[in-house]
Amino acid sequence: MQYLGVLRGIGTLVCDEKPMGSTHYDLDGFQVRPGSIVASGELRMSAETLSDVFGRRELFLQTEKGRLLSIRFSGRNLPNDSEAAHVDVGGDLPPPAQWKR
Repeated sequence: MQYLGVLRGIGTLVCDEKPMGSTHYDLDGFQVRPGSIVASGELRMSAETLSDVFGRRELFLQTEKGRLLSIRFSGRNLPNDSEAAHVDVGGDLPPPAQWKR
C-alpha cells in the first residue's frame, strides 16, 4: 500500500440523486495495487445535516471538480451535535499524480 497524498475541498452530499447538503472533505488516498485507489478521511458539515445523512446507503460526494465519490461512514454511532464524521471513500477517485503531498 502506497500513500498518495490528500484531497481537500468542498462538495455536495447526494443521496438518491437528491442534494443533501454542502460538506468540507479531507481525504487521504492510498494505492493498494496498480490501478486500485482507496481513500478515507473526514466530512464536516452542520450537525443537523450530518445527523440526517449518517448511516444512509447510496450516499455520494459530488466534488467541485465534478467527481462522484461513493461514501460509507466508518463509525456505527454519531455523537450528538457532531459536525464531523470519518468515512471510507471509493468511486471516481483521481489518479496517483493528482493527489497533493
